[in-house]
Amino acid sequence: MNNVSQAPVILITGGSRGMGAATARLAAGQGYDVAFSFVSNETAALAVASEIQALGRRALPVRADSADPQQVAQLFAAIDETFGRIDVLVNNAAILARQSRLEDLAFERMQRIFAVNAIGPILCAQQAAKRMAYRHNGRGGVVINVSSASARLGSPNEYVDYAASKGAVETFTTGFAKEVARDGIRVNCVRPGHIYTDMHASGGEPGRVDRVKDTIPMGRGGQPEEVARAILWLASAEASFVTGTFLDVTGGK
Repeated sequence: MNNVSQAPVILITGGSRGMGAATARLAAGQGYDVAFSFVSNETAALAVASEIQALGRRALPVRADSADPQQVAQLFAAIDETFGRIDVLVNNAAILARQSRLEDLAFERMQRIFAVNAIGPILCAQQAAKRMAYRHNGRGGVVINVSSASARLGSPNEYVDYAASKGAVETFTTGFAKEVARDGIRVNCVRPGHIYTDMHASGGEPGRVDRVKDTIPMGRGGQPEEVARAILWLASAEASFVTGTFLDVTGGK
């Protein structure tokens, strides 16, 4: 193992675009060394890594599917090797499929969405806990799960499978937070609302935020950086007595 990183280390799953990339950039600006996973777009991942390095921090992009336990184990092994520590895990990686009514959802789609969106965060948290927990001689840490306002709203006629997978993430947040509170690990959850990211194109409607923005009390969609600021507040010592909590970043919806 190399020398232990003197800077705190944050791992962001799905860090090559959208809210994950915004969180990676902001974390680097706040002094974190940044590891992040990506699945397919290596060009985007390397661009984010360059931005982190331009801010004077170390970057570790790792190709890893968070739904695959072996790849998750390899991701954390790479962090051990490069940094020798992990302080914050942001479970951000998630997928969305085309807008559809429930009757038309394929079984394979349901399986994949739950594998990535619900099981993936649990697999990553399991690895993080083994490194952070006092009972494993860790120094404590923070886990932040990224849910969605859809967990509250249900996303009827669009993607109830995605919404249900995020509901699972929220229940997991509550249970895990209580389980590891005495082990020095805080576990919280951010619920973004309608945010301007590429994800909406995966649902078949790239302009979705603009379509629905009049239904948002603040009258606009959110920016990825606004979610990143909420994530990094929860990661910080300013939130030292906050665990098992849900922070809506939804413009009031």
